[in-house]
Amino acid sequence: MPWNSAADSPDPSVAEHVRRYLATDGRDGYLEGGMTNLVLTVKGRKSGRWLRTGLFFGEDDGRYVLIASGSSVTHTHPAWYLNVVATPEVGVQILGERFTARARTAEGPERERLWRMMVKLAPVYRTYEARSRRRIPVVVLERL
Repeated sequence: MPWNSAADSPDPSVAEHVRRYLATDGRDGYLEGGMTNLVLTVKGRKSGRWLRTGLFFGEDDGRYVLIASGSSVTHTHPAWYLNVVATPEVGVQILGERFTARARTAEGPERERLWRMMVKLAPVYRTYEARSRRRIPVVVLERL
């Protein structure tokens, strides 16, 4: 996993958050926006380049849970989600720990349970869901 050569998010505020997170092993950036955050490194489905972004996450029985809502209410899936669907092996950094994981989209009762868990952690997801014309994916990261 090319931890140090991945390109940052094109969103300046996300890129700045990720740089702070990486420079301090998460001491600055782990708790951001009222939630725990991780850095996700994915392979671009079109470019083939490694890309990274910062995302809220929850934990569920040793797995990590992400919501593919986008940075605001959008009617398309965020690029990072489309990239993990194309290439599920990803890099994850939580605080100072880096590891490789496999991403998958939760479905059925698992998705509903994890969605409820994440809405309790970040109630803003309920607003995103109400305003979106799409079903917002719930992503599970399992360590490899």
